[in-house]
Amino acid sequence: MNTAGTIDRPLTHDPKKQAPMKPSTHELTGSTPEDFTTRGANASRQNRNREMQLIQEALARAHMHERQDEAERERRAVRLATARRMQRQAERASLRARRAIAMAVMQ
Repeated sequence: MNTAGTIDRPLTHDPKKQAPMKPSTHELTGSTPEDFTTRGANASRQNRNREMQLIQEALARAHMHERQDEAERERRAVRLATARRMQRQAERASLRARRAIAMAVMQ
C-alpha cells in the first residue's frame, strides 16, 4: 500500500522540489517550495521525542509512587503488628493483676 508522497513513491521526482533529507534550519535551503518543507515534520518529530521522554518520566514517577505506597503499607502493617503485640501483653498483665487481687482477697 504505497501512496503518493511517501519514501517509496515521492510526490515528485525532481530533487529540487523534494524536501531536504537533513533537518531543516530556520532558513529554507535551496529552492524548495514551502509545500515541501519539513518544518512541520521536524516539529512533530521533536514533539514525539519530547512525549517519549515524558513517558519515561511518567513511568519513573508512577514507579516511585508505587514504591512509596508499598513502603507506607509495610509501615502500617508493622505498626499494626506492634499494637497487637502490646495489646496482648496488656491483656496478660491485666489477667495477672486480677489473679493477684483475687489471691489477696481469698487470704
